[in-house]
Amino acid sequence: MSLLTIKSLGISFGGLRAVDNLSFSVEKNELYGLIGPNGAGKTTVFNMLTGVYKPTEGTIILKDRNITGLPTTAINQAGIARTFQNIRLFHEMSVLDNVKVGLHNSKPYSTMTGILRLPKFFAAEKEMNERAMELLSVFGLEKEANLMSSNLPYGAQRKLEIARALATEPVLLLLDEPAAGMNPNETEELMNTIRFVRDKFDMTILLIEHDMRLVSGICERITVLNFGQELLTGPTAEVLKNDEVVRAYLGE
Repeated sequence: MSLLTIKSLGISFGGLRAVDNLSFSVEKNELYGLIGPNGAGKTTVFNMLTGVYKPTEGTIILKDRNITGLPTTAINQAGIARTFQNIRLFHEMSVLDNVKVGLHNSKPYSTMTGILRLPKFFAAEKEMNERAMELLSVFGLEKEANLMSSNLPYGAQRKLEIARALATEPVLLLLDEPAAGMNPNETEELMNTIRFVRDKFDMTILLIEHDMRLVSGICERITVLNFGQELLTGPTAEVLKNDEVVRAYLGE
């Protein structure tokens, strides 16, 4: 059974049809790509998947649950986490605290317990610190735990954003142009990181990306969007050499 199923998904902004009748499914543990020219509607799809936008029509099924139109927090708690094209870390917080923010879904104490600093609060904070350090160590960031996140190199900030997303314990991780702004060496390291995350965390990953080297290197299947509509879906190597897909990218 598919982990994520999108059926006839669409959204309009006034008279603009941004996404129209989009359908595809992502299998458990799959590395799946959503690609297309600028303005094709890719990030709009991510925004519908995460509750930022409410679809005009269609359904989004995560495992066997209809999550269409749920609030962002409910969708995150259901098991979807994301990163952004422009890194969105809390730059005035430490690396450790950025990851701890992602642990909010599993915070085992009430607001009043936190305010009163009851024993359960300190026990829970110790547990959260340990869990956050475990995640940082997975990405080789444990030595930077007390640094401000703004002081990390660009590639390390990408890793931290992924670590924070994983802290919410998702079943589906959405990566929005993770290679944006990276040089070839950083992109190669990112590809290894994405594969590692999939295997280490038994994760399913759906990504948007313009770097075709990354897409062809890690994605098992892809869907191509053009003007908000599905142009082609299939195995990555076959889709990328399709004449219609090539024309859509080259504008011919």
